[in-house]
Amino acid sequence: MVGLNYSDEVRNPNQRKPMESSTRNFLEFRALDSKTPRMATSSPPPAFRFVSFDEAEVEPVPPGKMHHWYCKPGMVAATNLMFVRARLLPGEAHKFHYHPHMEEILYILSGTAEQWVEREMRVMKAGDSLYLPVGMVHGTYNIGSDTLDFLAILSPAENPGPITTDASNDEPWRSLRR
Repeated sequence: MVGLNYSDEVRNPNQRKPMESSTRNFLEFRALDSKTPRMATSSPPPAFRFVSFDEAEVEPVPPGKMHHWYCKPGMVAATNLMFVRARLLPGEAHKFHYHPHMEEILYILSGTAEQWVEREMRVMKAGDSLYLPVGMVHGTYNIGSDTLDFLAILSPAENPGPITTDASNDEPWRSLRR
């Protein structure tokens, strides 16, 4: 993604209505490091910003997953937060991973998640939340028949990166879900 310019159609693959003019200048991703996507702006971002669902920045991710960004560096003038709504189709997952420099809060909006934290597993449903400290391995798996819809808040947004490190092929994580 580094250095790519995205048109409104790519930013909004579901063909939502065009962005308001105040948000059109947030089209280019730049990296803090080689693995960390970040939006560059042609003018300074606003100090605050209302973001409707139609205005959320849609991140292109593999089929079966959708990320709607509401807050991250480049979207507002100064933030120490990243806020994303994630949607996983049945059977999809955010496989075992960790955030080496960030803590995270997850909040389930709808659906059923098999949520792993290290070697402990719990089933989470609408209204359930989870706090994860920096560096803790976790994975979120949609085990229901409906879309899993959840919110994630990560902090600090500005860090040396990477944001996420995959652990799904490392032991013991590879063997936990059979």
